[in-house]
Amino acid sequence: SKQLLNEFGAKTEFGIMCETIAEVEAALGKIKSEKKVVKSQILAGGRGKGTFEDGFEGGVHVCDNAEKALEVAKRMLNNKLVTKQTNGKGIEVRKLYVTEAIPKIKRELYVALVLDRKTASPTFIASSEGGMGIEELAATKPDMIKKMSVNVHQGVDEQACIKFAASLGFGETGAEEAAKQIMAIYNLAKAKDCTMVEINPMVELEDESVMCIDAKLGFDDNAQFRRPDIWAQADNSEKDPKEILADEADLNYIALEGNVGCLVNGAGLAMATMDIISLYGQKPANFLDVGGSAKPDQIIRAFDIICSDKTVKCILVNIFGGIMKCDLIAEGIVEAVKVLKDKVNVPLVVRLEGTNEEKGRQILKDSGLKIHSAKDLDEAGRMATDLVK
Repeated sequence: SKQLLNEFGAKTEFGIMCETIAEVEAALGKIKSEKKVVKSQILAGGRGKGTFEDGFEGGVHVCDNAEKALEVAKRMLNNKLVTKQTNGKGIEVRKLYVTEAIPKIKRELYVALVLDRKTASPTFIASSEGGMGIEELAATKPDMIKKMSVNVHQGVDEQACIKFAASLGFGETGAEEAAKQIMAIYNLAKAKDCTMVEINPMVELEDESVMCIDAKLGFDDNAQFRRPDIWAQADNSEKDPKEILADEADLNYIALEGNVGCLVNGAGLAMATMDIISLYGQKPANFLDVGGSAKPDQIIRAFDIICSDKTVKCILVNIFGGIMKCDLIAEGIVEAVKVLKDKVNVPLVVRLEGTNEEKGRQILKDSGLKIHSAKDLDEAGRMATDLVK
């Protein structure tokens, strides 16, 4: 994140990424400031207020000297950090970002560029109270949040950025400095297909200069084909292995914590399927959308991924045949069960509706496999949840 910000002209502190204690020691020798900052690198927010599983508090520490920084690094590296965004589970800290401590910080701010659906435009969201969660701020002090939308056809305007910065309490010189950072953030987002650039905190120093001290970037998945340099930096160590396999098969999969596996075509239908499972007393084990043009090999991969989840006690296939014909899906289901054999060792409920639905149901019936066929979504939901019980 810092490298990308620097590339587009944003100011950040000097820092070195470390994966071992030896690397931390070497980094501390290269950082000139007396005080050092040690930051846990995990894909979750709230690190500063997080707690490690052994009770050590804080995933971000400002240390008085190198000796203290090394001691903190030893407590953090390879330990599991729990934050408000990790759902109660600890994430192992495999990397530490060791940086210089910036002196004479006058104040901290929150600045983020996001895509706003209401205005259909990139929008800056900012607050003069940085260093805290924007969600918390929105709930307790909504009047402290300022917004500025950007016309994608005209681009970011310097004077508008200066005015926006002034609304955040910057003086004349500070507003000009902040505007430069804001414009750099926008140019980065546009050039690299970012869906979000969050700076928390952006700091104003006593000399009125402005820096981006902590950053979180998100990217449009649909831009992967033209941003190979960005995706080459992806760290899958914290990602569910099943989600990695789904990405490779071009499937939309999110692991959940229920016991009914779902295989559906279309995001809306997937949400409705998850709702019906919850309505009848069970919980979905996953969100899995095979899309509108899935091939037989993708259906097999989808079943393989679902069946690898040992918490799954039943699989519910819910297909509305439009572009995707029900008979082709049925053939894929039968092939998947035959190929995977004993891996598919839980009840299988299938609801087919739409193009060639009768052909699809007949294929399932003629297969001789133990497949429970449902005529509609309500029956499928009842059947799946009953089979779990």
